[in-house]
Amino acid sequence: MPRPGRLIQTSEGYSTFIPDPLPPAIDWTPRIVNALSDADRAIGRLAGEGRRLPNPHVLMRPFVAREAVLSSRIEGTQATLGELLAAEAGAIVDRSPDDLREVANYVVALEYGAAALSELGITVRLLQETHARLLRGVRGEEAQPGRVRDAQNWIGVPGSTPHTALYVPPPADALAELLASLERFLGQTAPPPLVQIALAHYQFEAIHPFLDGNGRVGRLLITLFLLSRSVLPSPLLYLSAFFEATRAEYYGRLHAVSKEGDWENWILYFVNGVARQSEDAVDRASRILEILDGWRLRVAGLGSDTPARLVDLLAGNPFVTAAGLSERLGVARTTATRAIGRLVDLGILQQVGERRRDRAYCARAILDVLEEPAKLVP
Repeated sequence: MPRPGRLIQTSEGYSTFIPDPLPPAIDWTPRIVNALSDADRAIGRLAGEGRRLPNPHVLMRPFVAREAVLSSRIEGTQATLGELLAAEAGAIVDRSPDDLREVANYVVALEYGAAALSELGITVRLLQETHARLLRGVRGEEAQPGRVRDAQNWIGVPGSTPHTALYVPPPADALAELLASLERFLGQTAPPPLVQIALAHYQFEAIHPFLDGNGRVGRLLITLFLLSRSVLPSPLLYLSAFFEATRAEYYGRLHAVSKEGDWENWILYFVNGVARQSEDAVDRASRILEILDGWRLRVAGLGSDTPARLVDLLAGNPFVTAAGLSERLGVARTTATRAIGRLVDLGILQQVGERRRDRAYCARAILDVLEEPAKLVP
């Protein structure tokens, strides 16, 4: 298979890769057609479940946090989902503030991008705006947040140079046309959406338009594209869990496209990830809703509506503090403390750590569902 682009020798003695415009010629083999059909069914079911959720934005909040953790983990950030959710709830966690801020920025960038779609569409400007929010106030802030790079970057092991790197993206002076071409492709209505975003994700990573944060923005692009095309009603699907669990294959498939033009296996890998993660998201959401329904029945006869309101809040974050609950529900601190105590007595909440003041509590059953490793096989 021919390489889908050309190598350009620089005056410094190394070569950069300039990918051809999309779309490539695709051989619609039975393997691709069948895998795409499987993925379409799975994501269609996820979209249907999402439309039936009573409050999808509340329930999807911990899924957004999970995506942020896993996408950032691919880049080396070590914060866990529990730590991020605990910090958001106001609990004190034993983790570097920089790591937590990096992951929290991913949530901010995704939520901004989803809200800005109606105004900006899937455009280079949208990607720049999400990039700016992703790198604000964290490691990489010196890497021109929100700006297309004006210098050469490369992909390789620590200490590598453009001469020894695994991959050297296009030079800075080629980026404007490459990004304009990618934007035009994203605005087209063919090929089918899942194949289109598979191709676009590869192209974005091949272009590597920012000095830092390209992997995370490229993964954000997937979710934002599916929202823009109404494949999903809300940000329900995230592929970072699949990419993180199959990291070697992920990078290998991307590299095989650049080196050998192996689009078939990249598309197969990508749409299989869509199918598996769609099924995984439906399963997790269904289990969390079942847990919440059971808890609502258990607190229904307690004589106060605060415990029931607290159960509803646990859908968005399984961690809670009395101060946070008091503020969110607009009730007295003593009322919040009593409601938490009721749920502790019922075994719904457990105290986190040994603090005697400003205690934090966790609905461990929900956190366990969220932290479970992704299922990668049908």
